[in-house]
Amino acid sequence: MPKAFLDIFNSILGSIREPLLVLDPDLKVVTANASFYQTFDVQPSETEGVLIYDLGDRQWDIPKLRELLEQVLPRNTNFHDFEVEHVFRNIGRKIMHLNARRIHSKANQTQLILLAIEDVTDREHYKRQLEQIVARRTADLNAAKQAAEQSRQAAEDALVEINKLKDQLEAERSYLQEEIKLEYNYENIVGQSDAINYVFYKIEQIAGTDTNVLILGETGTGKELVARAIHGLSPRKDRALVKMNCAALPANLIESELFGHEKGAFTGANARRLGRFEIADGATLFLDEIGELPLELQPKLLQVIDNGEFERLGSSDTIQVDVRIIAATNRNLEEEVRRGAFRKDLWYRLNVFPITLPPLRDRLEDIPLLVNYYVDRIAKRLGKSIITVPAGVMDALRQYHWPGNVRELENVLERAVINSSGPKLRLVDELKKPPRNTAKPEQTLESVERDYIQQVLEQVEWKVSGKNSAAEILGLDRSTLRARMRKLNIRKP
Repeated sequence: MPKAFLDIFNSILGSIREPLLVLDPDLKVVTANASFYQTFDVQPSETEGVLIYDLGDRQWDIPKLRELLEQVLPRNTNFHDFEVEHVFRNIGRKIMHLNARRIHSKANQTQLILLAIEDVTDREHYKRQLEQIVARRTADLNAAKQAAEQSRQAAEDALVEINKLKDQLEAERSYLQEEIKLEYNYENIVGQSDAINYVFYKIEQIAGTDTNVLILGETGTGKELVARAIHGLSPRKDRALVKMNCAALPANLIESELFGHEKGAFTGANARRLGRFEIADGATLFLDEIGELPLELQPKLLQVIDNGEFERLGSSDTIQVDVRIIAATNRNLEEEVRRGAFRKDLWYRLNVFPITLPPLRDRLEDIPLLVNYYVDRIAKRLGKSIITVPAGVMDALRQYHWPGNVRELENVLERAVINSSGPKLRLVDELKKPPRNTAKPEQTLESVERDYIQQVLEQVEWKVSGKNSAAEILGLDRSTLRARMRKLNIRKP
């Protein structure tokens, strides 16, 4: 095959993230891209010139692959899609979508076969998880229908329950589908310091109960991970953890998101909608940034906590739910109570079992574990191989004060992996030690918040939103950050 043609292929293949193989007419490997070698843990010397079925000591002798290449593809030139499930000895079980088609150089002088491999193992896992939840809920519906057939009175009661289950199922299904569209960011909490081990101890203490939990900690310390860990160890683990960020929505929409609304309850309410409390009936509701909940909605949340009852917007009917609440905040709620910005009785209900997450600067011995964990994960996602973290880089990471905590560490490491061209991690951020004795005496919470937000804005050169922005480091929606900047009178000089 002409070298120029092969060079073009190699350039194109190297820019594509999914694994690709180029085969000659005899089904021998001509070349492959970096993603193929990374995904299937093989080297170019083990593939090029080898019959595809002989790859990996004949691990690729897959009947479905033979059918695609030897029966289907020779009959026409259309693009084909096969789903294959196969267990590899070195990397385990994989579910793959195989796509193959012929390609030609000019004047039909060279005929090759392009084989694209899409790894859908994780997506199929979450899809099956969703199907299992739907199956369980469908079984509940069928049981309710059978009970309804026994008597007219029982039928009326069961019909109400069927409608409730149906609405809840649809809402939960929609919610889970949105979760799956994300990367499903459920990671393990990494660390072995005394500070994080105490958090593990608190999680194990409370997980098996229905007690409400309040998670406290600075932005980026992993409060959602702790909430997921508590839910995952609880008797409610077979249901979804339903989330809501109280700082991500305008005040006039939070009530509808939490408690739902009837058709016509307000302008734009074109259909009845279930709120997060109904979706989480029998499960766990995680209320992030609870300190941002508007004061006028706090009595309604208190009512649900006290007696499990609420009304949808636009309805006078009382709805009963069984929901465990896990709340989280980076605010000092006790100070908010003193300022009159948070109800004392609601704080008492939420503060039954507080868990305080240590900032990263107080668990520096965990930094090597976190660095290795995130570098390995990010490098795999980007198709790179980073095997060494130089001592100087690790020292710089240990000595930095990490105002954005673990979230900021992950962002710094992602930039480092992107800019590392070899097996060694190359740090691109200039991590400066904080100046000593600069704390202002007797600062109010508002002035501390103003100073911190302004410090982060200056660090990113006043980039409010987007990649590597202040909103990303602070863990805030860009509209929420802009609202706080207006409230605290923060302006770019």
